[in-house]
Amino acid sequence: MRPASTTAVTIALLAGLLTGCTSVDRAPTASDQPSVTTATGPAGTATGTPQPTIVATAGPDKTSGAAARVMLRSSGGFTGRGDAVTVEPDGQWTAVDRAGSRRNGRLTPADLGRLTGLAADPRLAAEARQPTTSTVCSDAFQYRLTVDSIESGYVDCPEDGPPPPATQAVVKLLLRATAMHTR
Repeated sequence: MRPASTTAVTIALLAGLLTGCTSVDRAPTASDQPSVTTATGPAGTATGTPQPTIVATAGPDKTSGAAARVMLRSSGGFTGRGDAVTVEPDGQWTAVDRAGSRRNGRLTPADLGRLTGLAADPRLAAEARQPTTSTVCSDAFQYRLTVDSIESGYVDCPEDGPPPPATQAVVKLLLRATAMHTR
């Protein structure tokens, strides 16, 4: 049996970690300018497995059809990756790896057009409403994608069944276009 002080510290630590996972960061903003949210890294679970977190703070421009700010976080795999890429509505992107190294670039017009179309796909919202299930894979990549206020994701584990198609299309586009890791 654990001493009461160890139990109290463990509960306080878990409560602190869970507080950072609230939906406050995902609330839409009323301003015309998107606010910037900096992710400090993947959150962890009680087992120590990093869970990706994503925050998008700007929605799509409904009048011009411009893409929303899109953020993809990937984690897991044998090497324990923890990468993030943020794509602004104009196609400029910034990728940050687990060590904090940054790379910048710009999507090609074709990739930006494809991303804009995928971001407007109504399947993303439907996929976000699907319940999440635990994975049977212990060493698979996990992807969390946020487009506007829609957050979805999947674990790249064939035994879990097919990933959500619209989410997977955006993930694959961003992995290819930004030269993030590929499987």
